[in-house]
Amino acid sequence: MIGRSILVSAIMCFTFLSSGCFSQADGHYSARDLNRGSKDSYWSDDYADDDLDDRESDDYDDDGGDDSDIVMNPEVKKDPSYIVVNNDFSNLQVYNPRIPIYDQYTLEQRRALNLPTQLPPVQKFSGIKMAYLTFDDGPDDINTPRILDILKMYGVIATFFVCGNMVDTYPSVLKRIFNEGHAIGNHSYNHNYKQLYPSASNFLYQMEKTDEAIFDVIGMRPLIIRAPGGKYGAFTSEYYPMLDKNGYVEYDWNVDSEDAKSQLKSAQALIDQVDQQTQKKFKNDSAIILMHSTAAKTTTVDALPKIIQILKERGYMFGVITPMTPQPW
Repeated sequence: MIGRSILVSAIMCFTFLSSGCFSQADGHYSARDLNRGSKDSYWSDDYADDDLDDRESDDYDDDGGDDSDIVMNPEVKKDPSYIVVNNDFSNLQVYNPRIPIYDQYTLEQRRALNLPTQLPPVQKFSGIKMAYLTFDDGPDDINTPRILDILKMYGVIATFFVCGNMVDTYPSVLKRIFNEGHAIGNHSYNHNYKQLYPSASNFLYQMEKTDEAIFDVIGMRPLIIRAPGGKYGAFTSEYYPMLDKNGYVEYDWNVDSEDAKSQLKSAQALIDQVDQQTQKKFKNDSAIILMHSTAAKTTTVDALPKIIQILKERGYMFGVITPMTPQPW
């Protein structure tokens, strides 16, 4: 880990445009600007120029938390790998797309303490080509550890949308995801559509049950969720106000590796899907890639190194999903 001091006063000078883009002359920061940390940005002057480049190099020994000690707000509680929101969410607005964000309370605890549950409005991150690798349905004890090994080898961070029953079964794997600086999201307790989608209250029950499972392992709960199967076609109008009221931000995807097909696809077929779908320009330059991390998804593991290579060659940096991540559509 590269040691550096953080100049909190520099953060106070940071401004951004109403469009959500960074306040450089053209309204955006380039990938190199993000790496360098100029005086006009939220990064410290002491931040090493090539640190983010190193973190995404093939030979970087990443521990998942290399740039997390960049403080966006003097009240932010910091850890080598993540940021914890304040009681009133006043520090939720973070401008680093590479640091996971968690809450130190479950929803039940917030209600009991009369703390807010609804998140405040935030500016979405934009201006940099970002790839968000996401893995659903885990953790398991076979392919999730293999995926983590590959991510560590390539110095890449990712987001794992986990199911509560899998967390209960493989808590040590969830702990490893957390400790290595990846983001954790909520993907329901048992992925059972018949139990999830009769009503918004059914859906909320499973979200809170999974929050509790995650909290029991890492002492934090995520603010991000992914609806099994995606929200389109599953959510009715009652779901959206329920999510807002309870501070959940749902994220689908705009790149589908198609590793969820009933018939196992070859690694090359998955690579080809990601390759073809990432040739286009995405809204807000954000590619959110859907993959899975269960025992059956052996070809996902085999395809992952090449997928990372393709995204790097296309100029993408790697981030984790937070409430500041642009929606995929």
